Amino acid sequence: MEENKNFLFEKIESDLRNGVVEKVHTRFPPEPNGYLHIGHIKAIYVNYTAAKQYGGEFNLRYDDTNPTKEDVEYVESIYNDLKWLIGADPDRVCYGSDYFEKCYEFAVKLIKEGKAYVCDLNEQQIDEYRGTLTEPGRESPYRGRSVEENLDLFERMKNGEFPDGARTLRAKIDMSSPNINLRDPIIYRILHRAHHRCGDKWCIYPLYDFAHPIQDAMEGITHSMCSIEFENHRPLYDWVIDNIGFEKKPHQYEFAKLFITNTVLSKRNLKKLVDNGTADGWDDPRMPTVSGLRRRGYTPSALFDFVRRAGVAKNFSIVDSALLEHCIREELNETAPRRVCVLDPVKVIVENFPEDKIEYFELPNNPKDVEAGTRKVAFTRELYIDAEDFSLNPPPKFFRLKPEGEVRLMGAYIVKFQKAELRADGSVECIRVTADLESGSGNPADGRKIKGTIHWVSASECEDVTVNVYDYMFKIENTRAIPEGKTLDDYYNPDSKKTYLNCKAEKALAEAAPGDRFQFVRCGYFCKDTKNANTFNRIVELKDSKPF
Repeated sequence: MEENKNFLFEKIESDLRNGVVEKVHTRFPPEPNGYLHIGHIKAIYVNYTAAKQYGGEFNLRYDDTNPTKEDVEYVESIYNDLKWLIGADPDRVCYGSDYFEKCYEFAVKLIKEGKAYVCDLNEQQIDEYRGTLTEPGRESPYRGRSVEENLDLFERMKNGEFPDGARTLRAKIDMSSPNINLRDPIIYRILHRAHHRCGDKWCIYPLYDFAHPIQDAMEGITHSMCSIEFENHRPLYDWVIDNIGFEKKPHQYEFAKLFITNTVLSKRNLKKLVDNGTADGWDDPRMPTVSGLRRRGYTPSALFDFVRRAGVAKNFSIVDSALLEHCIREELNETAPRRVCVLDPVKVIVENFPEDKIEYFELPNNPKDVEAGTRKVAFTRELYIDAEDFSLNPPPKFFRLKPEGEVRLMGAYIVKFQKAELRADGSVECIRVTADLESGSGNPADGRKIKGTIHWVSASECEDVTVNVYDYMFKIENTRAIPEGKTLDDYYNPDSKKTYLNCKAEKALAEAAPGDRFQFVRCGYFCKDTKNANTFNRIVELKDSKPF
């Protein structure tokens, strides 16, 4: 694996060098309440790369401590997406629910040691008692309950005697702490909900801040690397580890989340796009989900390259989506086979080419890779070119087909305009040309210069395909900074998906398998859709909009 460096990896190297840890062990702990998105790719990159680069282990651990939003569909999609990204199974697959019994035992331990108590305040009252950033909190009137009463009440909570929200278990820490997270945080709540793995066994569930450090410690995690919003939770993480008494203590480290322009990364908003039909499912190629990016045609290597180039740091930043596009474009420029597809076809008749003749021209599969070889493309009397490659009233410096003009048909003959036949509405029905049959795929014999080259396919030797062309789903660069009085809906881009029916593609594309990627010459990079037959999705345009 190529070595990567950032402040987290430097810390790992220091810990290994100084004997703080013997073997690196990391984890990726997603909640199964939605599909993975590109923000999760950064967390996967950090944790997986750290483990593999330093000879360690990497766990997938589902944070399934909130049964109200979890679903087996999400569990399965997370596993499939992760395996696709890293190209292997994680070393271990774990669930937060694997540790429910131990979390309960540790909670009882804290109660017995006078470090946790059952509180009858409701959610609103707890918030009121917690205080503010400038004012200390007030102690709950139930903070002084005896150990015996707390044990009895907690047992009854577990047995289902109380309704949701009636009581909580809180850690007894410090209501005057400047860190609000240490002001007697809730560590268990009552929730009468069936769990996707445990069924109705539990009606109390541990909160993440309590469960997460326990899970890390029990799995032997050495470096618990998470996003920056957990930085203020780290003292609570350490409190749980210290007061439960783990001998081998994991440590938490934080890094900035990944945000990119014109993109929504909130699972709540992504789910809304799916639920209201704005997106055609979680794997809509416009979605920033891993499954959407995969269906669009992005590769794991390009996605990890993007995260690496975007950087791993602590400071908030928004990365330009153009960098993501650059990474896949750079890769596909080297690897993608070239094919011809005419998105908006208009018929061309080569008047001096025999009607019953088929001639074949050799076109390179990839000019960047000589070993990729060539393919034969059929040339016939009737062809298709793209409508934008012809103009009856061309603007200045229009070097494509036009009245009195000549143009090179890519890899084949030079043709000269003769006549355009128009429909009643003024649109072009067909274009008649003559070919310089001596030009072949070389230069004209008389040495004249031909400035324009356009792509084409044979009308009789082609396939009809559907092509989807995508743009950003939202027309606001920073989707986290919606102006007052506006909503995300106000910035939805109705042209984020354009579908071209009856496009004309060379026959070699008929052999493509779902997921295969190509450069459509002069059109961009495309991927064969995995759900719809004879459909190709544009991954990215041919050229960068910005230099990198």
